[in-house]
Amino acid sequence: MPIKFINMIKLDLGCGKGKKEGDYIGVDCIKTEGVDIVHDLNVYPWPFEDGSVDEIVSSHYVEHIPHDINNPNDKRDGLIQFMDECYRILKLGGKMKFSVPFGGSVRAFQDPTHRRFLFKESFHYFNKIWRESAGVDHYGIKCDFIIVYSYFVTNEMTLKSQEVRDLAFLHDWNVIDDLLVEFVKI
Repeated sequence: MPIKFINMIKLDLGCGKGKKEGDYIGVDCIKTEGVDIVHDLNVYPWPFEDGSVDEIVSSHYVEHIPHDINNPNDKRDGLIQFMDECYRILKLGGKMKFSVPFGGSVRAFQDPTHRRFLFKESFHYFNKIWRESAGVDHYGIKCDFIIVYSYFVTNEMTLKSQEVRDLAFLHDWNVIDDLLVEFVKI
């Protein structure tokens, strides 16, 4: 049965022991300090009503989502199912922020539990206009987000000029540590 809330709802998905400070509700599959709701995020639907959540954050969880989550009712990739579920529970205009290791970084590959390697282009698929223009609207993705990207760059790269950074972003590995992705439900 979906959980009903009265106040502004802010979720930290896959929070583990590191739930975001403030009035966030921590959701994870194992009960640890900071986890308020124990739920396997690969099991759908999540225990939240449609359009009930104001904000979602997730730090270093998305790269762990398996491609095949063995959902008997949905054979789409696990990230597509995850994004559509976030879209379902977010209010119109609701915001979501993810941080993930950048796909062109050793950080993306070093952890043996990472299931996917993500670039900003990986998230283009969650915007309806982009899907239609790319001819991939048959993928069965339901969500539609406005998406903004930013990066955490390596310490040495922060000392470089913007021109040098831009060139390195295109051609070099281990220049960007993390990709930050912000979504707004439209």
